[in-house]
Amino acid sequence: MSTEASDHSGIRDVVTDVSGEKLARAATIGRGSPVLAFDVGGTDIKSALFDADGTALGLRRTPTPAGGEGGAERLIERLAELADDLREQHPDVEPSAIGLVVPGIVDEKNGIGVFSSNLGWRDAPLRALAAERFGMPVAFDHDVRAASWAEHVLGGARSYENSVVLIIGTGIAGAILIDGHPHTAGGYAGEIGHSPIGDWPCPCGARGCLEAVASAGAISRRYAEASGTPVGGAKEVIALAAAGDEIAARVWDEALDALTLSIAQLTAVIAPQAVVIGGGLSRAGGALFDELNARLRDRLSFHRIPALVPAELSGNAGILGSALWAREAAAVGEEGSA
Repeated sequence: MSTEASDHSGIRDVVTDVSGEKLARAATIGRGSPVLAFDVGGTDIKSALFDADGTALGLRRTPTPAGGEGGAERLIERLAELADDLREQHPDVEPSAIGLVVPGIVDEKNGIGVFSSNLGWRDAPLRALAAERFGMPVAFDHDVRAASWAEHVLGGARSYENSVVLIIGTGIAGAILIDGHPHTAGGYAGEIGHSPIGDWPCPCGARGCLEAVASAGAISRRYAEASGTPVGGAKEVIALAAAGDEIAARVWDEALDALTLSIAQLTAVIAPQAVVIGGGLSRAGGALFDELNARLRDRLSFHRIPALVPAELSGNAGILGSALWAREAAAVGEEGSA
C-alpha cells in the first residue's frame, strides 16, 4: 500500500452543502498526487478535490441524478459537472486520477456496477464511462468497501489486518478485510445485513435477514408497529428501553441478540481481530458496545473474541476511501507512463 497517512482524528471543522446542511470536513489523507473523489449514494453525491497535502477542498453534497434508463450516463455527466466546478474553484490543483465509489453490487475488478435497486442500473460499465469522460485513471469500488478501506488506513480499523466493518443505519452494510486486503468475491461479499439468522420476511425477498430486525430503521419501525406509537429513531427506542418500556426493551433485546449471533458467526468463520461499527446506531455507545461484548463472550467459547471498535471517520469514510483508491490509480498510471 503506497498511500501515506498522517495521524488525525478523522474529523475537522464543518462545511456546508448547497442545501445548507452541515457536513463534517474530511481529514487529510496525507501527501501524494492530487485527485478527485466521488462518493455516490442513492440520494446524494459527496464530491471533493484532494490536494497534494491530502486536504479535501470544496467538499459538498449534492443530489444524485435520477436512475432508470440512461442513469449511468447521467451520473457520469453530473460528476463531470461537479469536477469542473471544483477545478474552477481551485485552478492551482491539477488532479491526476478519479475515485468513484457507488452502492449496490459492484464488481470493482471489471469496473461494473452489477446492480443497484436505488439507482436502477444493471451491468453498467461505470469505470469505462468515467475514464472516457475524464481522460484519466479511475479507481472504482463499492461505497462501503471504500469506507472500510478508509477505516483500515486512517480510522478505527488501522491497528487490525483482519477486520469486519459494519455500518448500521437505515439498513446494515458490511465489508471484510483479510490480511489487510478487501475480500470482495466479485462484489457479492460483505452483505452481512442480508445474512439469514431467523425466519422473518425481509424486503429483499429473502427470510431472516439481519437488517430486518437489527438495523436502526428496523428498530424504530418494529417498536412503532408493536406499540402503535411512532418514534423519532432507534436512539429513542433505546432510551425508552432504559427507562423501563417493556416493548422497547424487547425490540432492543432482539436487535442485540441478532447482532450478537451475526458477529459470532463471523468470528467462528473468518476470526476478525476487530469488528468496526459505524452508522447511526454506533452512537448508542455503551448500550450497544458493552452489551454486544458481554453477549458475544457468553455465546462463544474458545474463539478469539474480536475487539468491538467504533468507526472514527463518520460520514466521510466513503469519500476518504474513494480518494485513497484514486491515489493508488494515480500511482499505477505514473508507473505505466514511466
